[in-house]
Amino acid sequence: MITEELLTELKAIIPEEQVIAGEQNHPLGNCGQVKVFPQTEEEIATILIYANDNGKKVFVEGGGTKRGFGGLTESADILISLTNYKGVVEHVVGDMTLTVKAGTTFKELQDYLAQHKQKISLDPFQPESATIGGIISSNDSGPKRLGYGSSRDVVIGLRLVYPDGKVIRAGGKVVKNVAGYDMNKLFIGSMGTLGVLSEVTIKLRPLPKYESLILLMFPYGNIEEIRAFSTRFFDSTMEPVTLELLSPTLSEKLTGQCYFTLAIGLEDVETSVRYQENLIQRIQPEQTDLKILGQQEAQFLWNQFYSLSLSPLADGSKVTQASLKIGVINMDVPDVIKESHLLGDSHNLVVEAHGGLGHGLCQVNLYGTNEDIVAAIRKIRDSVSRMGGYAVVKNLPFALRQEVDVWGEKPPYFSLLEGIKTKVDPNRVLNPKRFVGGI
Repeated sequence: MITEELLTELKAIIPEEQVIAGEQNHPLGNCGQVKVFPQTEEEIATILIYANDNGKKVFVEGGGTKRGFGGLTESADILISLTNYKGVVEHVVGDMTLTVKAGTTFKELQDYLAQHKQKISLDPFQPESATIGGIISSNDSGPKRLGYGSSRDVVIGLRLVYPDGKVIRAGGKVVKNVAGYDMNKLFIGSMGTLGVLSEVTIKLRPLPKYESLILLMFPYGNIEEIRAFSTRFFDSTMEPVTLELLSPTLSEKLTGQCYFTLAIGLEDVETSVRYQENLIQRIQPEQTDLKILGQQEAQFLWNQFYSLSLSPLADGSKVTQASLKIGVINMDVPDVIKESHLLGDSHNLVVEAHGGLGHGLCQVNLYGTNEDIVAAIRKIRDSVSRMGGYAVVKNLPFALRQEVDVWGEKPPYFSLLEGIKTKVDPNRVLNPKRFVGGI
């Protein structure tokens, strides 16, 4: 009865065909009794004004790839889907800037930009489904963060709709923008708790003339040898876009070889890439195997890598899936990957892990029973905490998010985060309990 009333009221303020009954009982939660598909910024504002004035709770999603990331409420009143809110707003080829609507998928953008020999220097997972708004809201990044940076490095302007319907702009549309505080950083990574991203302005980079991928395999799994090579590598003149350590399980899945493997990505003009390949071959440690993938092979492997996804399994499956984002000092990454790999035997799990020795961020995917998953997450957290790092759970079924604190302990600056949320969204309308400390 409540859903029918909500449907009727929403159909009175936006076109009827853009309002449907929402999905319930999704394994990852973050559902909505009613799902709406706004096509304009004005419609987004109208929905938020209605929710704010009538005490309704609102969730926001793009392609749904971050659905299992945070959230302690199974269903809101309204789920705003931005899948129909997409398209390029402005592309200044000469200035290498792009303004785009938040619901546009990453792959659509990269395909469009490739026609102009440009690209967005981000590398999120599931690029076919992940939207630019979701990537920015979650501050998603991959192994190429070493060479590309993160969302905070490429975003130069945002347009947002506040929970009360007001539209604001942060930053600008030019790369050199020094007017006032850099408010973009406040919204990037805030999980949509402060406003609905409407438009994003991004600085671009040229497509590389050539790229290759070097796979350096350590058959004996000597962690100290991996660390020593990485230190020597960073002391050289080489400029890789990735130096990612793959666990044996993940390496076998991608390359067919079950070894600890360093994936070294190179992008530049071909002569520079070839020069760096030769340097790496000269400093290759003894008792290691090295394979160089040319441009097409490298792109194929990266496509496989970024397509690795955690999606709900068929009903009745006893396998639970989880994903953790771990941050440590960069040279502690080999220890994280090794300890994560050992969880496979000690906790009866399938573990696929990788981490960047340049930036210190790791991702660990776990597959197993609920009990083993929860125990493994706690063990990883304890281990990472002793290293002075952190572990955030990026994907976990809704039921287990009641047992495991996705974000871990509240940070010392939590009162500041809570104060900003209270100021911007005093009625707790937008993505409630989705961020750190249940904000």
